[in-house]
Amino acid sequence: MSVRQARADDHDEVAAFTEGTWPDREAEDYIPDVFPEWVETDGPDQHTAVVEVEAEDENGSGDRRVVAVCQAKLLAEDEGWLQGIRVAPDHRGAGHGAALVEYLFEWLRERGARVARNLVFDWNPAGMGQSRTVGFEVRAGCRFLRVDAAERAVDSEVNRDPGRAWHCWSHSDARTALSGLALADGEPWAFTELTRERVEAASPLAILDGGTRAMAVRLETRDPDHRDGAVADYAAAAWEPGAGEGLFDAVRADAARAGADEARVCAPATPRHTADAGAARATFDQGGLVFATEL
Repeated sequence: MSVRQARADDHDEVAAFTEGTWPDREAEDYIPDVFPEWVETDGPDQHTAVVEVEAEDENGSGDRRVVAVCQAKLLAEDEGWLQGIRVAPDHRGAGHGAALVEYLFEWLRERGARVARNLVFDWNPAGMGQSRTVGFEVRAGCRFLRVDAAERAVDSEVNRDPGRAWHCWSHSDARTALSGLALADGEPWAFTELTRERVEAASPLAILDGGTRAMAVRLETRDPDHRDGAVADYAAAAWEPGAGEGLFDAVRADAARAGADEARVCAPATPRHTADAGAARATFDQGGLVFATEL
């Protein structure tokens, strides 16, 4: 077994063992589609790697075969992200995933990362088990919510002061539930720490009603998985009990002014936030667990 940086000519082998990643689901794995772009865009802040093993054919001749793939990204100065961890079905349980992840952990360490994270959707128990096996621990549960963009009047006052938005986030149970994490800039399925500097650089909303009772932060990213129109991504949202409907109305209007057809909001997957989102007529999209490990 050896671990090395991925090459463009690995595509056919990677596509072959990722075509049936989830045989019990209608969803197809995205890896075959994105792998060529991953390899082409690798650089100082991104590294795609594969595991290669020696395989014998029926004549006993040895050959090299790619059996696992994963990508690491440096999302912030000291925050790393791993995505697309895949191992060929006939090679699972042989330690290839652990070797691949440790190789990428070392790559991140060399570039100053002190933590690595990944996301596993809640319908993927095998992925959760794999993440635990290779050294990750659960840090947060999240849910992605969608609402249609629409110009509408908002009953509560909407303020765009980053300081108010940050104060609301920093004192919220949403921040606690998400371990301070929010969607990363330019990466619609990755998480980094939400700092005051990030809030100030984004497009924040603060809902005022006798105090700042809710907030959301809109990014400039657009969801690449959405095929029917532009989607405004909201990196994080927090609201007090009773303020959820006002916040989602403000998000609908804000997304419409931003030229989007739909808004996607990252929120904590707590019972209260889930129930409040349903009362605000949000559509439930993917939910998942964010895993992390110190490097």
